[in-house]
Amino acid sequence: MLRNIALVGLGGMLGSIARYLVAVFFSSRMPIGFPYGTLTVNVVGCFLIGLVLGASGRFGVLAPQLRLLLATGFCGGFTTFSSLMYEVVELVEASQYALLALYVVGSTLLGLLATVAGIALMR
Repeated sequence: MLRNIALVGLGGMLGSIARYLVAVFFSSRMPIGFPYGTLTVNVVGCFLIGLVLGASGRFGVLAPQLRLLLATGFCGGFTTFSSLMYEVVELVEASQYALLALYVVGSTLLGLLATVAGIALMR
């Protein structure tokens, strides 16, 4: 268990650093007003988690520990949006459309409301 926690922590640290570097890269090169870095991180993170989970599921080429390091750790630290999108794909593949709608709408609306509430509490 401690080894798995260490793998997730290491991957998360590396993913967070990569996210920061992407944000710095775009903030110094692109006009202000649009979150280019976040968009890039979200799309790249979705692609990466798709590669990792696809390779471990379909081809079985990734050890469970490597999946923890890369998918849960790195992709989780890089962007949690990738996890959300992977779970959406799983719900689509399972034909769970009511749960899919509840999950997407719930995540978006509750996340927005929680953010607004947090900001309001700090003002």
